[in-house]
Amino acid sequence: MSNTLPASSKLAPWKILLVDDEPDIHDVTKLTLHRFELDGRRLQFFDAYSGPEAKEILSREPDIALVFLDVVMEAENSGLEVARWMRQDLKNQFTRIVLRTGQPGQAPEESVIVDYDINDYKEKTELDRTKLFTTTFAALRAYRDIYTVEEARRFQVTYREGLERVIEASAHIYQQRNMHDFANGLLQQVVALLRLEKSMLLRLRGASGVSGENSYEVLAKIGNFDDDHQLFNQELLEHLQQVTINRISRLSGDTYVGYFPNESGKASLLVLKGVESVSEIDAKLLEVFSSGVAIAFDNILLNQEISDTQGELIMRLGDVVESRSSEAGNHVRRMAEVCYLIAIASGMDSDEAAILKQAAPMHDIGKIATPDAVLLKPGKLNEGEWDIMKMHPEVGMSILDGSHRPILRAASIIAHQHHEKFDGSGYPQGLVGTEIHIYARIVAVADVFDALMHARVYKLAWPVEQVIAHLKSVSGSHLDPQFVELLIQNVDKAVDINHRYPD
Repeated sequence: MSNTLPASSKLAPWKILLVDDEPDIHDVTKLTLHRFELDGRRLQFFDAYSGPEAKEILSREPDIALVFLDVVMEAENSGLEVARWMRQDLKNQFTRIVLRTGQPGQAPEESVIVDYDINDYKEKTELDRTKLFTTTFAALRAYRDIYTVEEARRFQVTYREGLERVIEASAHIYQQRNMHDFANGLLQQVVALLRLEKSMLLRLRGASGVSGENSYEVLAKIGNFDDDHQLFNQELLEHLQQVTINRISRLSGDTYVGYFPNESGKASLLVLKGVESVSEIDAKLLEVFSSGVAIAFDNILLNQEISDTQGELIMRLGDVVESRSSEAGNHVRRMAEVCYLIAIASGMDSDEAAILKQAAPMHDIGKIATPDAVLLKPGKLNEGEWDIMKMHPEVGMSILDGSHRPILRAASIIAHQHHEKFDGSGYPQGLVGTEIHIYARIVAVADVFDALMHARVYKLAWPVEQVIAHLKSVSGSHLDPQFVELLIQNVDKAVDINHRYPD
């Protein structure tokens, strides 16, 4: 069950469940306690007249503070079964239980309290107005104190997890997906410190974004919003627009939107839901948070810009090589995406798969040194020309070899080995099976798939069924069977990639 008090817990009533098959007991209890108040909170009563009714209400209302529970109802042990079910099946260790019985011999006090985790045990005859009041007061105070300890523990765990995510993200600051990891960690820390349940961290897509939902990028989100498919309702959009135009943080209703400008021009917006007020201490905390976010995001965005520029240059260089050999313009983009698809399907770490995706467009870089007479010859190559053509893997390796950059190191391996075949009949080294690097084996599958799916000067595009049949026929000889099978299993996604990047 969820053991979370409502966001407005300071004003919400204490929920009391009365479980008894005698309606008069319900009436008397409510009449006696109708003026009860603890910490400025009144009581809200729920009525159950049997064990099944009690279970239904407890399942539906996770924050019931106290249950007055009759022992004998539809059966002699109905109340004890509800208590057992609460603790063992529902895993509710927080709600206080006061057992009430009109037949003391049915449930000896000591065994009930020990075996069923009953917090108090009273005979109905002894619960006069004073004892009912003091019993309720003691039970609710215990419930409150338990929750105070539990919330402190839970938020300490949340804060520590957030800190760990920030540290982990900082340690891998050059990774492409780092900004979202970093944002999630920072948001988790702030939400824990401010004792909130729901929050978002946004970034403006441009210097100013006031036209609608598409103007904002969600960097991190914590908690369940009213509609996860539509995070931006009209009220929130208007709130964000005001903050963006005025460039100042603002509290509206129970929603606080913090404005954090940075040198990149893409200001960050912190959306905190369920905020009753922003204290001076909280404001200082958010001020520190905003300056940290601005600096961190500027650094991360700078590194991401460098990484994106490097990836774009590699893609464009791959385009140049492919266009020189009359390949289709989007061939390298499709190959990169299909390589990533296969890599992720194989269980490869997403960071490593991203390196493969960025390096794949360089597979034929060695063709830049192949003479036009050979590269552009319309007919079949003779033996001497074929020998020249087969030099391009080693030329590609020599161009890229020696770099310590992960993408260029991967590109060097791919350029050198992408014409190796699984049975050892490929070139230039005649490697067999797993002697061929996993990057090159994946690229080979993606390359063959794309070549067959698209028209060339010497062939028409094949239908996908024929392509699958061919991949199966060369599986184990030309191509690694594992990656052929993964591509076939995900062929619909591969075809979608083709649609996104047509010739």
